[in-house]
Amino acid sequence: MHHKLLTSLLCVLVLAGCSKITEDNVDPNNPSIDKASPQLLLPSAMMCTAGQIGGEYAITGGLWSQYYTQSAFASQYRTIDAYNMVSSDNNTAYREVFRSALIDYAKIQELSKTSESWAFYLMATVMKAYTYHMVVDLYDHLPYSEALTGATNLQPKFDDGYSIYTGLLAEINEAMGHNYGAGLSPADRNSDIVFGGDMDSWTRFANTLKLKLYLRMVNAKPTEAQQGITALYTANAVFLETGAGITSFQDRPNYSNPFYEQNIRRLNTNDNLRASYTFVSWLRKNNDPRVVAYFGSANPGTIHQGDYTNNNPAYSSAAVFVQHAIDPVWFISKAESYLLQAEARSRYYNGAGAKALYDAGVTAAFAQLNLVPGNLLTGAYAFPDAGTLEQKQEAISVQKWASFPGTHDLEGFFEQCRTGYPKNSAVYSTNAAYVPGQLVYSANGVTGGLFPKRLLFPEIERSRNINTPAEEPITKKVWWAK
Repeated sequence: MHHKLLTSLLCVLVLAGCSKITEDNVDPNNPSIDKASPQLLLPSAMMCTAGQIGGEYAITGGLWSQYYTQSAFASQYRTIDAYNMVSSDNNTAYREVFRSALIDYAKIQELSKTSESWAFYLMATVMKAYTYHMVVDLYDHLPYSEALTGATNLQPKFDDGYSIYTGLLAEINEAMGHNYGAGLSPADRNSDIVFGGDMDSWTRFANTLKLKLYLRMVNAKPTEAQQGITALYTANAVFLETGAGITSFQDRPNYSNPFYEQNIRRLNTNDNLRASYTFVSWLRKNNDPRVVAYFGSANPGTIHQGDYTNNNPAYSSAAVFVQHAIDPVWFISKAESYLLQAEARSRYYNGAGAKALYDAGVTAAFAQLNLVPGNLLTGAYAFPDAGTLEQKQEAISVQKWASFPGTHDLEGFFEQCRTGYPKNSAVYSTNAAYVPGQLVYSANGVTGGLFPKRLLFPEIERSRNINTPAEEPITKKVWWAK
């Protein structure tokens, strides 16, 4: 299909810097953003969101979710695995998200509102909201209410995460209030590289994103979270029954999945990320067949999390985390959608329908790897239908965690910070009392036994914006965390 070719062409630009129409110096073949159309801006911005959240940020999220750990025979990600972050980390991802994704979504909103192209308006609004919430969840504060205005304000104030969430929810609601179901031209549909112009799917994406945002708020704003979620159900909102993301990557340089491109193709090695004992021990305990898909073996060698300075000879045979050039980048996967709904039903509707949604979510998570859960759904992974809300939350959250590796790694980190599941272990994973799957403090951690909860504000922001807040340690939880 044409939109798949367009995706691939744009991927070259995204992985090289995302900035084909937002650089200070432009040429006739790369028009300025002021001269661009929604049809040109939208796929480029979508690819930039995927390129950064599914690339540089994904590596940090996956290490901190303990899907994999730094190899003992390489050094690329040692500082991340040790929680030894500095302000220059993630400069590129932060810069590109703002100048090549968020600013483009804002421009599409402006252009499509003027022309009453409400389909593009909704698509841009949902993608802007998705991108913003992922990034503010990393930093807790971001420029929002005064941001994305170009040269008119080079020192935008930072807004707190809660204010940004309420603003994003209001933007989505406003966009959904327009008649965005009008027919799109073939060219318009080709520019939508997520759903190909299927506006029913965009409605579902919008509703599912709202559900996710409200659930993220349950610890800090429980009343607002409940009101928002019950309003969705009262209005008979429909949610995603298919994944929302980019699925058209190709196995060739600059056209592949951004995590693969950054971790394997650009480093010219696949050795850096090895199987973490944390994740593998849980998979093996439950005889979960996904261990082969994730690590290439039913009994993969492992490295204990962050133990990269250990000269243990067994570590040389630790399994490499399996990646493919054509892996998708999910914004919200089918599995995540069902599991979000299962949590909502468990919390607010006495569990009505929660088990069926949970089972559908686990089944969808296995299907991502062309597998089926089989008797795990009635055995080790059976939903605790008669259990407490906390037991249901743990079951849902751990299954989410197991569904994200390779395609949405950052979300595993966020959900563990929100729910506390998988639990943090009181002992290191070499201890006989260790419980498989519980997160352990990195063997080379530098934060005094405290787990990371956020990133430092990037140096590229602090050096240019006097309104950048005072730095907080990466161990301080963000506003919605448990």
